[in-house]
Amino acid sequence: MNQVRPATLRLLDLPVEILVYILSHLDGYELARARRVCHDIRYMIDSSSELLYSIDLKKPNNPVSIPYTVHITHKVFMWSCGILALRNENRLQFLQPQVTDPHHSNSTSLREWDYQFDGEFPLCDFSPTQNLLVCLVKASPGESHARDLIFRSLSEPDEVHPEAGSAVVKTIDKEVDFESLDPSTVSFSIFGNYCGILFPDVLNADGYLVDILQIWNWKSKDVSLCLKPDHEILHFSFLTNEIILVVNSEELLLYSLVDFPNALHLTAKFPLPALRTSFKYETIRIKDSISSHSRMHDHIININMEILGKRHSDASSCVAVYVERNTLLELQSAYTRRYGEASDSSPSLPWSEWGLQYTRSFRGDLDDSCKNVVFGLRAVSFLGSQIMELLPRPLCIRDFNPHRVADFKAGNGIRWNQRLIEGNLLDSSADMFLEPLGSGLPYIETITEEKFLGSDLMVEGNKVMVLSFDFVGRLKSPTIPDDPHTVEDEVSYSIEILNLE
Repeated sequence: MNQVRPATLRLLDLPVEILVYILSHLDGYELARARRVCHDIRYMIDSSSELLYSIDLKKPNNPVSIPYTVHITHKVFMWSCGILALRNENRLQFLQPQVTDPHHSNSTSLREWDYQFDGEFPLCDFSPTQNLLVCLVKASPGESHARDLIFRSLSEPDEVHPEAGSAVVKTIDKEVDFESLDPSTVSFSIFGNYCGILFPDVLNADGYLVDILQIWNWKSKDVSLCLKPDHEILHFSFLTNEIILVVNSEELLLYSLVDFPNALHLTAKFPLPALRTSFKYETIRIKDSISSHSRMHDHIININMEILGKRHSDASSCVAVYVERNTLLELQSAYTRRYGEASDSSPSLPWSEWGLQYTRSFRGDLDDSCKNVVFGLRAVSFLGSQIMELLPRPLCIRDFNPHRVADFKAGNGIRWNQRLIEGNLLDSSADMFLEPLGSGLPYIETITEEKFLGSDLMVEGNKVMVLSFDFVGRLKSPTIPDDPHTVEDEVSYSIEILNLE
């Protein structure tokens, strides 16, 4: 008689929708405790507007700063899922602050480990949810390609990731002049089984500058695809397991991975607001919070655009455009219904039909790099400019959670340092844009009492990381000590990790 073996079903094996339904039966305090169970559950909660709303009802809305400070010698760093990575001489150093006493969130210890390497510093990215460290290194002499991509275990960087289809995969071939590439312009994105790298402005065999987006299924052996479109690629990001967002100097493009690795299919085109002829989009970056489970729910995407004037008399600026992930996916269906299958020659959905209603724009100073960072349905930025004078600034926290907004309108949970923002508070910058900017996405704005002398920000859940600096002194040129133009400020950098619960 055949025996039926009971199948083992773990909690996280359930569909995300069922997990969120289960978590919805917890109150705010229980949800706050559930966030500490593991990364996956924390991301499910942080990316669900309903669950976050329950937590917000139980927690104070005025952020409290509980800093954890890490002094660093180099300001090149990455941050993801509570892990900080620092470039430090010939090693990549990882730091993970950990709460030692669950009843006191400011009781913190620091876990440290590193990845040693030989030769030039590799280009790297990592995904704690996948326990994955990805490094781009020089290929061995005699190979037909310029660079190798290696997949390591993040917790044990000297070991190959156990789920990697290959320990090493090939990148672009030697027909492309990789030496002409500026390493600071290379961008990574990791999501689920996919890893993508954008190689911008590399010389091909014909001597032309091209942009190459290469995507791998890192869990399969030698499965990759290269996208070499006629248009430029300024940046990209994975929206879901099957959709990639690509941006050039004119529009946002959605590509489908359904037929990967045979092809990437263009599915929709959304133009950016048109500029006057004397201006151009110089750089555009997609700032997005990445997590396998969070991609099952809505979240804010930040399209960060640096705009330059072509003439000396034209003022330059930086504009951050926020749009919800689900809105882009819904507009993709609307595009197909109107225009059919997308192609390079098909029209774009006009900005007036998507940008005005579904986006929210914020303007910053070009030299201040538009310090707008997002996580889930929240965004954080420094308040005010730091160009004319280096002064401490408060943080501005914007909450786009529709449940919070509705509750605020009903007069619940109002704080003295909060206000509801609706409509268009940013002028359309008639001197720069030919079209008005978006005024959708109402939000609650909170200004912190505490101020920070910082130059960069990162945010994750209830944590905000501030790259702070202090002036140590001034260095004079040894050859021209009396020349004021050769004096440089000596600065000490540190990382402050703030708990906003």
